[in-house]
Amino acid sequence: MSIRVLVVDDSPTMRGLITAALRRDPEIEVIGSAADPLEAREAIKRLNPDVITLDVEMPNMNGLEFLEKIMRLRPMPVVMVSTLTQAGAEVTLAALELGAVDAIGKPSSGVTAVEAFADLATKVKVAARSRVRSERPVPASLPGADYRVNRDMVLAIGASTGGVEALLTILTSFPVDCPATVVTQHMPATFTRSFAARLDKVSAATVAEASDGAPLEPGRIYIAPGGDAHLEVAGATPRCRLVRSDTVSGHRPSVDVLFRSVARLRRPIAGVILTGMGRDGAQGLLEMREAGARTLGQDEASSVVYGMPKAAFEAGAVERQLSLSRLPGAILEVCAAASRDAITVA
Repeated sequence: MSIRVLVVDDSPTMRGLITAALRRDPEIEVIGSAADPLEAREAIKRLNPDVITLDVEMPNMNGLEFLEKIMRLRPMPVVMVSTLTQAGAEVTLAALELGAVDAIGKPSSGVTAVEAFADLATKVKVAARSRVRSERPVPASLPGADYRVNRDMVLAIGASTGGVEALLTILTSFPVDCPATVVTQHMPATFTRSFAARLDKVSAATVAEASDGAPLEPGRIYIAPGGDAHLEVAGATPRCRLVRSDTVSGHRPSVDVLFRSVARLRRPIAGVILTGMGRDGAQGLLEMREAGARTLGQDEASSVVYGMPKAAFEAGAVERQLSLSRLPGAILEVCAAASRDAITVA
């Protein structure tokens, strides 16, 4: 059975380009289009699509307002179509917080529609299989006031589709003295800058895009920049390294690259793999566990897409699977409890 898609964009040209890109995939059927949210609302009632592609800026009601209504009144998979500008990235991240499954950039200077929308059909198919929720989970069972960070600990987290919601849930629960934390989330360069800035505003810890040579310190969270480099950590006193090389596990930055580098550190380490499509991070997390790391994974029921955590769990890389609401407390507990003596160094 084909995936039925409604295309919502105020530009007739853009509606045509999106429709053409989707119709190249035989598993997708574009069942209609709408020029604004008012038209879209009626089309949703009449056509009952499986997935909506939604523009951010539209007349009568902007995409964020319309998305909020969709997620509150009739939750369904939505893929945002946005400009890859700073402002576009900020609005798109807000959409992902509200419950949009994924986002894709519009064609820009020097980028054709075919190039810009090369992954659109894949994102729509992933969205059709995703678990959509109207509200972000509330963290449960956080450590009490006696929580103390192991200052030698390095925590590595990997995520992809659905990761904005998951990372916000986890990282905004961390205390000001959280373990030094490195994060690889699959998203474009402009988006990672905006995401780090958003997290920094709402987190007790300091959050920033990782820069080459930055020392890892407790109370700081480092987000891998999107674009042309992988984030690694290395050194007796660990520092961030941005390594420009080919994609790994289909991605750059890659979770596998980050996890493998953390596995080589001579200190207490922990790894967490969150919602996302594919297998990126499964092998790297296994190497971390074999090196003595504590490892956790997001469970199927709370994952927007149970791909990466499933692959890691089936590979034997995940010590425990937990719901998103239980992960923040569990992460802090294993980071506080881990000691250097518990780490096996090859």
